[in-house]
Amino acid sequence: MYFYTYDGSFEGLLTVVFEAYERKAWPTAIEPEQLAQPSMFGETIAVVTDEERAGRVWLGLKKRLSATALDSLYYTYLWEQNGFERLIFDYVRLVFDSPESVEGNYTAPFILQVQQIHKQVHREKHRMEAFVRFQKTVDGLYYASISPDFNVLPLIVRHFEKRYADQRWAIYDSTRRYGAYYDLRHTSFVQLENPALTPKQQGKLSSDQFDEDETRYQMLWQVYFDHVNIPERKNPKLHLRHIPKRYWKYLSEKQPRLQ
Repeated sequence: MYFYTYDGSFEGLLTVVFEAYERKAWPTAIEPEQLAQPSMFGETIAVVTDEERAGRVWLGLKKRLSATALDSLYYTYLWEQNGFERLIFDYVRLVFDSPESVEGNYTAPFILQVQQIHKQVHREKHRMEAFVRFQKTVDGLYYASISPDFNVLPLIVRHFEKRYADQRWAIYDSTRRYGAYYDLRHTSFVQLENPALTPKQQGKLSSDQFDEDETRYQMLWQVYFDHVNIPERKNPKLHLRHIPKRYWKYLSEKQPRLQ
């Protein structure tokens, strides 16, 4: 039995694929090194991320898969649910070991599963793009905190680069404790973790860090929402279908009314 560990990055996972083929030692399990437990049985192989090797694996996949299928593999990595590494590895191994395209081979259950994961992650990406609400800070930065079900921050950056190209902004994922910062030229991923704060407090700004007009803007939006909302036309079931409750925390109109 072979237990592979890697640094948790997508490139690291592709390096695991390269290493497994080089050794002809197929993994029993693949885990991030910070989560891996020592095993009394089998061999543990600690893989160091190699950009060149990872690039060779990705180039090989590009020659055999459509752009949609490549996206699906990356989305499965961002899915982050238990066992996603083996799911990706099994998919990649089938791609390299099959003489024909595997994209429609639903006799392999993980092919269909990867497609379904793509839809789940894409849906979360779309909702984050729709529901993220920025708040203006005292230094002119537009800031938003999110906690998506999946790691979609890398997927939504381009949307906000295009939509808010003329202003500095930052989006912080409080679940995964990292953020994206746009400085009017390019976007970089940053760590904002404060060891003194609990996970629920990470990424939250205090009221004195926001621009003095921010509360007024939120009040105006709430008043506007109240006026355009027609009680007689309420349809709670349809409303929940389009805006599930877990997204209400992002919406100003769903917060306690400001005075």
